[in-house]
Amino acid sequence: MKFIKESIIKAAPERVFAFHELGDAFERLLPPWENARIIQKADISKIGSRAIIEQKIFGVFPSRWVAEHTKYEPPKMFEDVQISGPFASWRHRHIILPHADGACLRDEIEYEPPLSFLGRLAAPLVVVPKLEKMFAYRHEVTRQWCEEVSGKR
Repeated sequence: MKFIKESIIKAAPERVFAFHELGDAFERLLPPWENARIIQKADISKIGSRAIIEQKIFGVFPSRWVAEHTKYEPPKMFEDVQISGPFASWRHRHIILPHADGACLRDEIEYEPPLSFLGRLAAPLVVVPKLEKMFAYRHEVTRQWCEEVSGKR
């Protein structure tokens, strides 16, 4: 299955990429409604660097998500894949492309939900709305930082 979120940000692609390299970028991008705790942060510039997040699915079921950074191509793209976690598989490409108005931020996620056939049936009702809400938040946080007039944060 595939999920894509795109936003136009009025800033240079290098600035959009730089936001993702901030030491606290992941904390900034974690929506306040998510019941998640960062156990270990990853350095996106280091291939093999791993992030570990603990969360409760549906607020009840504990889950530990381990994601490994597998590609780093500044200022165009970086990628992480799930090593273990709630999905059967997960590959997330963070792509930043030049655009006439600045940059196009594109998140591409290729995933297989848990529970095989049942997970694929439930994904449009459970997974996709959650991804849409989460990535709308993440893109807005990124846009606000990147478009700040002073350029200092």
